[in-house]
Amino acid sequence: MAGRDGDKPYYRANRRPPNAAESSTLDSNLHFPSRELIDLRIDHADLDATIDRLADAQPVDELMLRRLKKRRLALRDRIAQLERQTDPQEPA
Repeated sequence: MAGRDGDKPYYRANRRPPNAAESSTLDSNLHFPSRELIDLRIDHADLDATIDRLADAQPVDELMLRRLKKRRLALRDRIAQLERQTDPQEPA
């Protein structure tokens, strides 16, 4: 969708650039544990789908399957670690 400028999309042409304070807030939001947790959960779901697809393929690549499962387990451990950090079990 082109805006009034012809080559720029409308939403970009009419959006003002963020000031320094807004820019640092946006950058810091990308590094919050909750953001990392979302990214890791997406990666874990992608690995699940890949493992399922690879397991159904013939012939089965056992080495690749084992490596992907190991990586998925590491992701699950990291997710659990971040969940403990963001939601402690004991009341503060």
